[in-house]
Amino acid sequence: MPITTCVFDAYGTLFDVAAAARTAASEPEFAHLAEKWPTLAEDWRLKQLQYTWLRAITDAHTDFWKVTQDGLDWALERSGLGDDAALRARLLALYWELQAYPEVPGMLHALKDAGLNTAILSNGSPDMLNGAVQSAGITAVLDDCLSVESVGIFKPDARVYDLVGQRFGCARDEVLFVSSNGWDAAGATGYGFTTAWVNRARDPMDRLPWTPAHVLSDLTPIPELATA
Repeated sequence: MPITTCVFDAYGTLFDVAAAARTAASEPEFAHLAEKWPTLAEDWRLKQLQYTWLRAITDAHTDFWKVTQDGLDWALERSGLGDDAALRARLLALYWELQAYPEVPGMLHALKDAGLNTAILSNGSPDMLNGAVQSAGITAVLDDCLSVESVGIFKPDARVYDLVGQRFGCARDEVLFVSSNGWDAAGATGYGFTTAWVNRARDPMDRLPWTPAHVLSDLTPIPELATA
């Protein structure tokens, strides 16, 4: 069946998760972060994801904001910055205003012009997602922001992917699901979505039972894939 609905992971897919650390490092008050911010950003993101998986399999769900703070605290301590309360506060504030990747607005406008449904499906809490969407100025080109908080478990649990059909009344093979996380794209493939993995870092393919239908370097080709 033709694609009717394009659904995007948020963090790392539409929004640059390294932007908070990169921006803070450019500010005079946090010049001591200049050489450490890439490692800090990478550690923060990795722990954030690991904590979602561990909480999902141990039935210890909490909202994504708590997971984000816990991941940052681990990363700060590993970088020798665990006692820098001002830096912690600044990084968390910046996370609510993450920058969208440059191609995101035009890509979403093209999808809406083609008559497709567009949505976010994210581990993020509703407040976090609304803040990022408003900061990026893309509210008008998204039909909805679907959060795992409505089912109380993180991706890649199937109950999260179920939210798309429940919201849009579409079959699984009508959905193009886009994520920068290889494991997320794989999980959505196993669920039955057509998938695109946005592999900006050129990482190896995850060794999982499913592989995404498309592997991209950025989001620019999405409108063409969705309407082919």
